[in-house]
Amino acid sequence: MISKNELKYIQSFAHKKHWAQESVFIVEGPKLVEEILHSDWEIEKIYALPAWAKSQDTNIPNLVVIDAMELERMSQLQQPNQVLALVKKKSYLSDLSFEGKMTLVLDGIQDPGNLGTIIRIADWFGLDQIIVSPDTVSLYNPKVIQSTMGSFLRVRVASLDISSVLSQTKLPIYGALLEGASIYEAQMANAGFLVIGNESKGIRETIMPLVGDAISIPSFGKAESLNAAVATGIILSHWKAASRI
Repeated sequence: MISKNELKYIQSFAHKKHWAQESVFIVEGPKLVEEILHSDWEIEKIYALPAWAKSQDTNIPNLVVIDAMELERMSQLQQPNQVLALVKKKSYLSDLSFEGKMTLVLDGIQDPGNLGTIIRIADWFGLDQIIVSPDTVSLYNPKVIQSTMGSFLRVRVASLDISSVLSQTKLPIYGALLEGASIYEAQMANAGFLVIGNESKGIRETIMPLVGDAISIPSFGKAESLNAAVATGIILSHWKAASRI
């Protein structure tokens, strides 16, 4: 059973003004919650249907068993799925290391679905960290978390001053642009930075002077542009293939 105040608190996470200020965020669904239970992320509270609670092998602390109607009232999904958890946020700063790896840099990505998909793509290709500009959509946006399909547990996302980071490195800096060397011809190092710009404006002018290698995806049809997440996947696929040669 959940109290009215508790229910109201969880429902308030539907509004950015609330979830952006809180120290916790919402995760929904058996797969995501069970992955978190086996990770180093800390769960503050879990609300679950009786069937899910009984299916767990161990006693879970801070578990509240609720009925289907209560879950539906607190869920942000169109079809509530058995369990909802409040998870404590993390902040990645001092533990980031850039040597010997490719790091994604997202400059002003605004669409939650794009960010979530990019995190999932990074996980697929073995990248374990992403730097985002402060004006990029928040990792803890509920739509971002859901669209990562659990990859946020393995890919660190740090909000940093991009200019400061890139101006201090000696590693190659690649920028995804409409005009640049074709990815099918460009040589990409195993380690460096790949900058992906805003969906409509691209990489901002203050970052452009720091980009050492402009790369592009050639068009063979009539589409004007590619989705930021799709472009990221294509470039990383080429980078991974080239780095294994």
